Amino acid sequence: MARAGRPSNEVLLQQLRDGTAEFELIRPPVSRTPSGLGFFARITSSFNEISPAMTKVERHAIQKVTGDGRCMFRALVKGMARNRGLVLSSSQERDDADDVRMAVKEVLCDNGEERLQYEEALVAITVEESLKRYCQRIGRSDFWGGESELLVISKLCRQPIIVYIPEHEHAVATKGSGFIPIAEYGSEFRKPKKGSKPRMAVRLLYSGNNHYDLLI
Repeated sequence: MARAGRPSNEVLLQQLRDGTAEFELIRPPVSRTPSGLGFFARITSSFNEISPAMTKVERHAIQKVTGDGRCMFRALVKGMARNRGLVLSSSQERDDADDVRMAVKEVLCDNGEERLQYEEALVAITVEESLKRYCQRIGRSDFWGGESELLVISKLCRQPIIVYIPEHEHAVATKGSGFIPIAEYGSEFRKPKKGSKPRMAVRLLYSGNNHYDLLI
C-alpha cells in the first residue's frame, strides 16, 4: 500500500471500499500452488521501506514445524501450548491445528453476525478472492494460513502473535542469522487485565518458501 505516513485502519478500509487504494508488489514474491492460487496475503509497506520495527534484529531459536499445509496453524498451537508449559505430540499438534483452522472457518464463513467483528480479515481475503471461494478452501486440511487467519486467531484466542522473517531475507539486511519482526497481531492482549497475568506472544518465523516455523 503506497503511503506517506501510516493511515488508520478506518482510512484503509474506506480506500478499499471506494477504489482509491493503491497497491504495489511486495518482496519476496509469493509462490503459487499448481492451481495458481497464492495463500499468503499481507497488506503492508514494501520491504524496501526502512522503519525501526523492520530493522530490529532479534535472536531466537527455531523449532521446526511439519510442512504438511498446516504449518502456520501447527506453529501457533505449538507456541500456545509451550507458553502454558505443555508439549504436544505430533498427532495432538495436528488435531489442534485443524481445530483452530475450523474455528476460523466458523467465524468467517458460518456465522454472519460474528463475521462482522473481523472486517479487517475480510478485507484481506477479498482483495485476492471471493469469500465463497475462500470458505471452500479453508475447509481443507492442506489450507495454507496467512494474515487473514492471524487477524482472526489473535482476537478469537486473545493471543499476541508476532511474525518474523530471517534477517538474510530482508531486502536491506546483510547475511545475518537473526530474525526481523514484520507484523504483530493482538498486541492489546499483551497487557494484563487486573488480577491476571500478561499474555506471552507466540513468535512465528515465515520463510520465503511459504513455510512457518516457531521461534522460541
